[in-house]
Amino acid sequence: MGQQQLLLIILGVIIVGIAIAVGLSLFTANSIQANKDAIINDINNIAANAYQYRIRTASMGGGNNSYDGYLIPSRLQSNSNASYTATGAGNACTIVGTSFSVPGCSVTGVTDQNGNLTLTFQGDDFQ
Repeated sequence: MGQQQLLLIILGVIIVGIAIAVGLSLFTANSIQANKDAIINDINNIAANAYQYRIRTASMGGGNNSYDGYLIPSRLQSNSNASYTATGAGNACTIVGTSFSVPGCSVTGVTDQNGNLTLTFQGDDFQ
């Protein structure tokens, strides 16, 4: 083979290597974002459940206009996305979803007396 053909083969190998590296990077970023979105969706569902508890009267098993005593139903406490904890206090309920697939990352949702949810993100990959 000529010198020009060897250079073209080397250049082709380098370009393929770069394409594989970029593809892996995009796949990882997409996986992290998908996990974050799934946790946000789960927290929205738990927050809706907490708000239903808050507006339900005590005689019906609710909080009687308070999040005090709210417990996440067992079917919502953990799934393949994250584990969830809730702390209800008066007019606010804090829900924390700790990711299983992205170590050190979590999403915190705080729902107020009107059922409005505010989200914050912890961890470098969830920023």
